[in-house]
Amino acid sequence: MTEPALRQSAPQPPPARSRRALLAGSVGNFVEWYEFGVYGYFATVIAANFFTPEGGSDVEALVKTYASFALAFFFRPIGAVLFGRLGDRIGRRPTLIVVIGLMTLATTLIGLLPTYATAGAAAPWLLTLLRILQGLSAGGEFGGAVSLLTEFAPPGRRGLYGSWQSFTVALGLLGGAGAAAVLATVLSDAALNDWGWRIPFLLTLPLGLVALWLRLRLEETPSFRRAEAEAAATPPPSRGEAARAIVLGAGRIMGWAAAGYTFLVVLPSYLQSTLGASFREALVATVLANLGFAASIIPAGLLSDRFGRRTVMLSGAVLVVLLALPLIDLLQDTGASAAVKGGAVLVAGAVVGLMAGPGPAMLAEMFPTRVRCTGLGVAYALSNAVFSGCAGLVITELVKRTGDADIPAYYAAGACAVSALALLTLRGDDHRRPLR
Repeated sequence: MTEPALRQSAPQPPPARSRRALLAGSVGNFVEWYEFGVYGYFATVIAANFFTPEGGSDVEALVKTYASFALAFFFRPIGAVLFGRLGDRIGRRPTLIVVIGLMTLATTLIGLLPTYATAGAAAPWLLTLLRILQGLSAGGEFGGAVSLLTEFAPPGRRGLYGSWQSFTVALGLLGGAGAAAVLATVLSDAALNDWGWRIPFLLTLPLGLVALWLRLRLEETPSFRRAEAEAAATPPPSRGEAARAIVLGAGRIMGWAAAGYTFLVVLPSYLQSTLGASFREALVATVLANLGFAASIIPAGLLSDRFGRRTVMLSGAVLVVLLALPLIDLLQDTGASAAVKGGAVLVAGAVVGLMAGPGPAMLAEMFPTRVRCTGLGVAYALSNAVFSGCAGLVITELVKRTGDADIPAYYAAGACAVSALALLTLRGDDHRRPLR
C-alpha cells in the first residue's frame, strides 16, 4: 500500500476533539510533573526534615533524600506496565483519570506528613511510601498522555502534539521551581524549613481536581477504538519484538533523561552542596534552565515534523556532549558574572529541549496501537529510572567520594554519547508514516 493510501486509512479526529485532547492531556501532565518536581527542588529542605536524625550530616541526609527520589523512579516502570496494560486494554481515558487521582492524593499527603522530629524513624518511611505511589502514577502518565496526544494529532503534526507532553513537563518543573523560589524569597529560612515547604505540596489538591475534571470530559482516541474493532484480525507483536523496541527506545532517550534531570532538577542541590551557592541562587539558576528547556521544546517538535525526529534529537545529544563540561566549568568559575552563568544554564536547558520535543512522537511511532501505552511507557520509565532517578544519587555520591566537581558533566555527556548511537538507527521518514 502506498504512503498516501496508508495516510488516508488512518482515522482522523475532528479538530475540536483534537484540541480538547491536547488540553486535557497537557493540563493533567503539567500537574503530574509539578507534583513530581517539587520534591527535587526541596531536596535539601526535605533532607533536613525527614532524613537528619541528631548527629547525622547534611550530605548523608541529602544522599538518603535522593535515594528516596531514585526509589520512586524505579517504581515508574512498574506503573508503566500496570497502567500501560490498562490503557491498552480498556482505553487511554480511564487510565489517565486514575493516574492523576493517585498522584494528587500522594503529593497532597506529603504536604501533611509529620517530620522526623515529630514521628521519628516512621517519617522517612511514610515519605518513601508516598514517593512510591508518585512513581507508580508518573509511570502510567507518560504512556497514556503520549498515546492520547499523538493518536489525536492531525496529519503531519505528531511531533508538535507529542511535544506538548514534554512542554508541560517543563512547565510543571518550572512551576515547582517558581513556587520554591517565591517561598524562598518571601519567607525566612526558618519559616521555609519549618512549614513553608509544605505549601507547594498542598497546592496540588486544587490543581489536581482541575486536571481530573478535564480528563473526565475526554473521549477515547480513534486509534484505540479502531484497534479494538480489529483486534481479532490483527495479532499483537511478539514479546521479543516488543522487548527489542522497548530497549532501543530507552537507549534513544537516555541522553534526554540524564541531561534533563542533571540540568533541570539536580542542579539546585549540586550548586548548594558542591559550589556553595545559596538556596535562592540555586533556584534562580534552575528557573533559567527550565525556561530555556520550555522555550525550545515546541519549536523542536515542529522542526521534527518537517526534518525528522532523528535530525533534531541527534543534534541535541551531540550538543550536550560538546557543551556539558564547559558549562559546569563556567559555573565553577568565580570570575564569571551572574549574567554569563545564567545564560549558560539557559542554553543548557534549551539543548535538552531539542531531544525532549520530538521524543514522545518518536516513541509513539515505534509501537502499534495495541501495545503503544505499555511499550512507550515502559521504554520511557526504564530510561528515566536508571538515568534520571539515579542522577541526584550518583552525582552527589561521586562528588562526595572523588571531590571532582565535574561529575555532572561526565554523567550527562556520557549518556548522550550512547543515546546518539541509538538515534542513528532511526529511519529518516518515520515522521511521515502513519501510526500503526
